[in-house]
Amino acid sequence: MYFKYLLPFIILFSITANSQIVEEKKNFRAADSLLKEHSFSVHRDNYFLTGVPLNEPITRNSADVKYQISFKQRLTGKPWVGGFFPYLMYTQKAFWDIYASSKPFSEINFNPGVAIVRPFYLKGGRLTYATISFEHESNGRDSIYSRTWNMLAFSLKSQISPRWTVGIRGWIPFVDNEDNPGLTKYVGYGEASATYQIKPGRWSADVLFRKGSGLINYGSLQTQVNWKPYKNENYYITLQWFVGYTESLIDYQEHKSMLRLGFTIKPENMGIF
Repeated sequence: MYFKYLLPFIILFSITANSQIVEEKKNFRAADSLLKEHSFSVHRDNYFLTGVPLNEPITRNSADVKYQISFKQRLTGKPWVGGFFPYLMYTQKAFWDIYASSKPFSEINFNPGVAIVRPFYLKGGRLTYATISFEHESNGRDSIYSRTWNMLAFSLKSQISPRWTVGIRGWIPFVDNEDNPGLTKYVGYGEASATYQIKPGRWSADVLFRKGSGLINYGSLQTQVNWKPYKNENYYITLQWFVGYTESLIDYQEHKSMLRLGFTIKPENMGIF
């Protein structure tokens, strides 16, 4: 039943493998883009943000802190057959009701995974990463509070110009519908991302759009503006707006709209996805 979701990505990987990878010399340069990073490095954004809801009254229980820790480990210093590099990845996202009286954590989501990444150049010298990953995401709880799913994901991310980086990612979800009824409808089957360097080295903007399986409902949109106060440091002041579903797993069926402000540590180079 998942073949219709897998077919477009088979085509994409076939195209990149047969017609869009340029001469061997450039393949080595593309691989260097991963090798110049430390083997242990930032994966997704690491951030600490605090904010308030825009679609409900602001109270001590509705305002919160959201933070994320994300890293990856490259397992080899040389590519495998086919030019792929193997990675281990881990992301943890937490929601902390820091303004409530007992300051509890309302939710923590754990997202480990493994991936193989193929760096190459598109025509015009555009650095691109093709990635296949298998990931697990859950909140580590049991009984009626358990939320968990797995995915086999495929992605392409490309620096199409000095200022623009775009990505597309799709996945085959594996969900226990008995414990997580309708979760697939909310997490959907893919997402698209874009980053624009407003002022390279100082100002940037990010957009992440996830499409739910409904025609117009579900899904989510996350946008943020980042300002680097010190050019030689790798942290940013970030203003982030999230609207939609599945910001956290525990309340994936609830529509959220949150505006948050804080600081972010980004990957030093273009992230793999």
